[in-house]
Amino acid sequence: MNDLVRQHTALSDSDLEWLHLLVSEWQLLSDLSFADLVLWVPTLDGTRYVSVAQMRPNTGPTSYQDDMVGHLVPRGRRPMLDTALDEGRIVREGDPEWREEVPVRVESIPVRRDGRVLGVIARNTNLLTVRTPSRLELTYLQSASDLAQMIAAGSFPFPGQQVDMDASPRAGDGLIRLDADGVVQYASPNALSAYHRLGLAADLVGHHLGRATAELAPARGPVDEALVKLASGWAPREFEVEGDDGVIQLRAIPLKPKGTHIGSLVLLRDVTELRRRERELITKDATIREIHHRVKNNLQTVAALLRLQARRMDSVQGREALNEAVRRVGSIAIVHETLSQTLDERVEFDEIADRVLAMVAEISPGKVAGRRSGRFGILDAEVATPLSMVLTEVLQNALEHAFAPGEQGTVEVGAVRGGSSTEPRLRVTVQDDGRGLPEGFDPQRAGNLGLQIVRTLVEGEMSGTFDMLPAPGRGTQVVLDIPVRAEKKH
Repeated sequence: MNDLVRQHTALSDSDLEWLHLLVSEWQLLSDLSFADLVLWVPTLDGTRYVSVAQMRPNTGPTSYQDDMVGHLVPRGRRPMLDTALDEGRIVREGDPEWREEVPVRVESIPVRRDGRVLGVIARNTNLLTVRTPSRLELTYLQSASDLAQMIAAGSFPFPGQQVDMDASPRAGDGLIRLDADGVVQYASPNALSAYHRLGLAADLVGHHLGRATAELAPARGPVDEALVKLASGWAPREFEVEGDDGVIQLRAIPLKPKGTHIGSLVLLRDVTELRRRERELITKDATIREIHHRVKNNLQTVAALLRLQARRMDSVQGREALNEAVRRVGSIAIVHETLSQTLDERVEFDEIADRVLAMVAEISPGKVAGRRSGRFGILDAEVATPLSMVLTEVLQNALEHAFAPGEQGTVEVGAVRGGSSTEPRLRVTVQDDGRGLPEGFDPQRAGNLGLQIVRTLVEGEMSGTFDMLPAPGRGTQVVLDIPVRAEKKH
């Protein structure tokens, strides 16, 4: 819609924002009308109309099989659009149109903002299945008529009340029509069922909805007064009411078709099961985070015990072996610490890589500088845990074998996301500027424990590849290529 409005019309950004607000609300008008809606806006030169948005009803058959967005029609071809735009009134005159052997009733509703008509909504009703309307359908149609008059008067949608249609109740979920005093004139079967779940034993019709709702909710003192006012429909609000056996979500829409408050629409739905599942997920997430926190604590305890044992050993080799084990355990603890602070089993690995780099650099403080380039991004826990260990082993190997005692140098960790959208991959390089590989060295057959761990984790657990080769210029380069899950776009 943004592109069409800016390309073809003279509307300002604030006008466009009003149209966005209208489009976020007009599913309700479409459902109550049992009709398709198409928003037409006059072009910059005033000779044509461009359709910038379209909505089909969930409550009835569509009258448009094709998408109308982007269509241009000259002024004069659809006289009802011209009349609604020029005179600023709802136009219902004229006989039904026939489209592909289907009779369609066409109406035009001007869209007004600050006294100006920005465009026209064409409301198109498929008449093929018309029958004697029920009480529910009559209430829907009357409510749709009231909303249409409010749109034409510029009093609907409500400024500052952006609605999330995925989360808000819809007409089919449950609908209650109130009079100007907040007394129920009509309640749909779904709405009545939702109130019965809250504990209502009688019918709603004839009762003051605000007081009836407050009686069903647990007593909360002054809050009850606010609940009575909200459920009476005096202001456009969304709220929830939780009783002993259920939770319902309500949305109040004041009706002022001619500037005077004549009543309200209250849309509602039973969200008891949804809220129960949400509470279960919150409990599950908290439990998982607590497990990661305890695992981290246990690993740190193990590392402390190994460190204590290393200090008591006389053998230099034994002490070094235990210190290596401390770093391996520490790298896993870092991942669990990060997982204990997230809501899912995915972590931002850049922070982990930096901490592993700092931890391993403690082997040669002040002698070898470590740095990171590129971005690892978000990784699943099943990739992050083995990758942290692999990174620890490779960095430790570089710091121990690439440089002579006391020699200064640099170790750089690089990360690049690549592959395709269906098979994303992560390429990790660890490069030093040290002495390089011994002649005849084969990384796939080298027998030291660190490289055995790397090969096992990369090829076995992560289904990736591992190579170790001379770096361009001087030193050694380790290359890891592993499959990863695509990052979520925000």
